[in-house]
Amino acid sequence: MSAAAEAGLRRILAVVDLLIDAVDEDTLVPALLPLLLAAVPGDSIIWAPRAGTADRPLTLPPDLLSQDVRDAFAREAATDSLVRHTTLGPGTPMRRSTLQTPGEFHALAAYTDVYRPFGAEQQLAMSFPAGWADGAPRKVCLAISRRGGDFSDDDVLAAALLRTRLSHALDRLAPAAPVPAVVTRRESAVLALLARGLTNQQIARRLAISPRTVDTALAGGVRCLGAPPSGSWGSVAGPRRSGRHPPGGPAAGAPAQSSRRSGRAATDSQNSACARSCSTPSRSSRARARCRGSAAGSSPARSAV
Repeated sequence: MSAAAEAGLRRILAVVDLLIDAVDEDTLVPALLPLLLAAVPGDSIIWAPRAGTADRPLTLPPDLLSQDVRDAFAREAATDSLVRHTTLGPGTPMRRSTLQTPGEFHALAAYTDVYRPFGAEQQLAMSFPAGWADGAPRKVCLAISRRGGDFSDDDVLAAALLRTRLSHALDRLAPAAPVPAVVTRRESAVLALLARGLTNQQIARRLAISPRTVDTALAGGVRCLGAPPSGSWGSVAGPRRSGRHPPGGPAAGAPAQSSRRSGRAATDSQNSACARSCSTPSRSSRARARCRGSAAGSSPARSAV
């Protein structure tokens, strides 16, 4: 490996190390831009957090783009083939010189109004999936510009290596919001009766359904609570359903049963409250969060029963 290739690899690894340690995008991007500009050398870099939107881009040097330049870009971007490649196309690393001759580029109104003011005679641009924003998939656009010589094949390869890792890091930092659990009408009815102290058999008779259907509805309630079946509703419904005494009759197990009953009473109280909370389909997400917290907090007591 040549000295230049080794230096280039070290610059790429510096970006990768930063991405691995990143905890949020707000602190990541300002530290990331100079490293990207070192890995793919250029005079300036533009990071558009949502490609194809009017969101203000982050740049290095700062304040690279005046308001007049941003307004001109919004007007004329649709006529720029490199912009179309990054916003509407595949977004793979692309040199402007691959899409346009210098004469074609200079003939664009965008060259006069947008690119020439900040010295973007040569450009390498790409876009990549970057997690979610405002409930929709997001794509980030990145453009590196030079006043002088064009970008090399090695620059394009370095950008391609970084593109994959940038996408993975931002997917991790901006994941899709989880879909909230929805309690069905049947689950709501079963949970309401459970909260009133009925056993599975009594619930089945009351609702004219099979005990297996009751179990299925309880499993849906467990998903509402975010707790495993054996450690949540099973600890409530199981002892009620069996009604059996320990070997040797009720008295033989009385000392142990006494402590178990006291622990179970507290757990049942919490689980009944959770059942009442989850039995209303329109219950707010905050109430469901309290419900899940209650279930989590009662786990030690249930494991001891």
